Amino acid sequence: MQCDDGLELFPVVDAEGHTVGRATRAECHGGSMLLHPVVHLHLFDAQGGLYLQKRPAWKDIQPGRWDTAVGGHVACGETIEEALRREVREELGIVGFRAEEVRRYVFRSSRECELVHVFRTVWEGPVTPSDELDGGRFWIREEIRRSLGRGVFTSNFEHEFETLLS
Repeated sequence: MQCDDGLELFPVVDAEGHTVGRATRAECHGGSMLLHPVVHLHLFDAQGGLYLQKRPAWKDIQPGRWDTAVGGHVACGETIEEALRREVREELGIVGFRAEEVRRYVFRSSRECELVHVFRTVWEGPVTPSDELDGGRFWIREEIRRSLGRGVFTSNFEHEFETLLS
């Protein structure tokens, strides 16, 4: 069984995204509310379907729920663009995509605080989910809407969903 590396180092940032320190994954996800940057990519097909990943049961945050196509932490010393490209390659095997920035916001849960950089792209090539995921598939908007608020999706995906459609 895999597990997240609690000793992995994340940059700690201010609300503008400037690095002000470092902390471990365990510290950032353990209720410290240290603000740390993450990237999300929403992957659409030409018909408007939205690819979602299934989070594996071993994840320390929201296991077993459907989430954005790609979501990952920015490593210490890495730019947002570098983190986005790395995460997309690692999680879905996709390279050579063009991403559009959608928004940036602070997401708070009961155990963590993230500065989320949200991107979107349209992709017509192959999608090859890695073993970091429990698979994934394209969903139509109506299917997503019917499942909102029922514990199917991560809370941050539900938070971002309406923004994506505007």
